[in-house]
Amino acid sequence: MSADVPTAPRGGRARPPWPRALAWLGGRSLARDLRTLTLYGVTMWAVVTLVFLLPRLMPGDPLSALDDPDSGTFIYDDHARAKVAAYYGLDQPLIAQYADYLSDLAHGDLGWSISQSAPVSRLIASRLPWTLLLMGSAVIISSLISFALGVTAGWRRGGRLDRALIVGSSAARAVPEYAMASLLLVLFAVLVPIFPLAGAMTPFARYASPFAAAGDVLRHLALPLAALSLGLLGNKFLLVRNSVIGTLGEDYMLLARAKGLPPRMLKFHHSGRNILLPFITVLGVQLGFAAGGSLFVEAVFAYPGMGTLVNGAVVARDYPLLQGTFLVLALVVLLANLLVELAYGAVDPRVYR
Repeated sequence: MSADVPTAPRGGRARPPWPRALAWLGGRSLARDLRTLTLYGVTMWAVVTLVFLLPRLMPGDPLSALDDPDSGTFIYDDHARAKVAAYYGLDQPLIAQYADYLSDLAHGDLGWSISQSAPVSRLIASRLPWTLLLMGSAVIISSLISFALGVTAGWRRGGRLDRALIVGSSAARAVPEYAMASLLLVLFAVLVPIFPLAGAMTPFARYASPFAAAGDVLRHLALPLAALSLGLLGNKFLLVRNSVIGTLGEDYMLLARAKGLPPRMLKFHHSGRNILLPFITVLGVQLGFAAGGSLFVEAVFAYPGMGTLVNGAVVARDYPLLQGTFLVLALVVLLANLLVELAYGAVDPRVYR
């Protein structure tokens, strides 16, 4: 009897081949997941090393003011300055500092801020939610608007609306986020004072209800959110528009038209569904730009997020605070990209076959 033919057990019923096939698919999926986790692990190690080296490549150091006679924190005693450097581990070789940094990370310790004399984790925990609110809202809003406008413009290609949207999105894409933020600040907070100038909430305000507090937060969020969303909208709009134009002559679109399906279903179900994968790909790439753009926008509006924290740390050459903020932002971007990668399988299971 051939080895390829399933044999019958004593009960007389042949064993079905599908358990073996499922086991093979499970092993294949496990191998793929292990490769993905290994890739993200290597990337995370590279990020950890980079955020350790970047602050130290800048001119100066956190204790440079101690050696400046014109500084108010100048220490005249050389022995006292050496003790301060030893306290923060800045007198050790670079490799020893790197080893201590990895050891602290392994224990969940982001270090102690030299400039603000507080745990780095506590400082980040107070600022990160504001940045996530700004960045997450901008990514979601720009994605929804760019997708809807891109499908509409592609469906009406060559018309006035299409040309106007192309010009507007190209102009928004060409203006940097900090310039857009400055323009919106001057227009809608100075010349026409509709929105607040700075901050995330009105100082010392007392709210009658949670809805009043949420309304105050949204008023402060409006201009930073608009500046960041406009910067993220252009690329995705053009991608969706061009992809929709490319699908209009496909056979399945002609068949759907012949069946008499309504235009709304043709646009968003048949045409729009086929551009989800490239759209998600661009969305994953833009997450890093959203994190960087939010830092500049926060600096313009004095928004109490990670941007203002990073700016203060750069001025003070605060190594632990710079390392912690860069590392957390990198983790946020990596986690978001992992979720985007998992979304591929939900949109089209054939991707992982």
